[in-house]
Amino acid sequence: MPRYRLLVEYDGRPYCGFQAQAGLPSVQASLERAVQAFSGESVRIHGAGRTDTGVHALGQVVHVDLEKSWSPAVVRDAMNAHLAREPIAVLGAEEASGDWHARFSATGRRYLFRILNRRSPAALDQGRAWWVKKPLDARAMHAAAQVLLGQHDFTTFRDVRCQAKSPVKTLDQVSVERDGEAVLLRFAARSFLHRQVRSMTGSLVEVGTGRWSADDFKGALEARQRSACGPVAPPDGLYLTEVIYPANAAK
Repeated sequence: MPRYRLLVEYDGRPYCGFQAQAGLPSVQASLERAVQAFSGESVRIHGAGRTDTGVHALGQVVHVDLEKSWSPAVVRDAMNAHLAREPIAVLGAEEASGDWHARFSATGRRYLFRILNRRSPAALDQGRAWWVKKPLDARAMHAAAQVLLGQHDFTTFRDVRCQAKSPVKTLDQVSVERDGEAVLLRFAARSFLHRQVRSMTGSLVEVGTGRWSADDFKGALEARQRSACGPVAPPDGLYLTEVIYPANAAK
């Protein structure tokens, strides 16, 4: 039974998230329907990250097992043909070994959060960036964010519905930079807690507007209490950009 590794991008706005939920549109369900439409097989798609409602992806990775062997190019093109009316695209496909898993073989995930920082609202970027009209100090945000690096108890930035066994995670990268009217926040870790990136971003915006100091942000992290978190950023600007795997892990 051949296994296929697929690289997928999508606009998360029409979906309840990646994971299938009864009676609700999801990215996973749409991908599974596309596979069934071209192959006739009822399958389960496995994703590297369970992106939340409204969250986008530039580099989601999934895998699927099929009974019949197909050329990877045929899998990619056939799925895209059946996804033509949805904001989902399969960017690439390749065969993977039977013990390779889109989620469990991953060693890291990278996220980008895009903020549109200007007085005028978003027109072209509506739903794809968080509009913050009050000026943001990206340098202050970057400096404050460095306290997040390394291993911490991230209870403050963990959604109350998070199902992870432990609030302890290791953040490998965090940066904040301005690019014209955009403020870009980048995060990298092996894995993240539920809504961790959005929670950290919302609190960093408090620093950027001057409502919080860097010490306030550090104190929120060290409080290890959800009540210490600032306002949670909306999903609009969040993108899963890349999933990291060991070299040749899919071969």
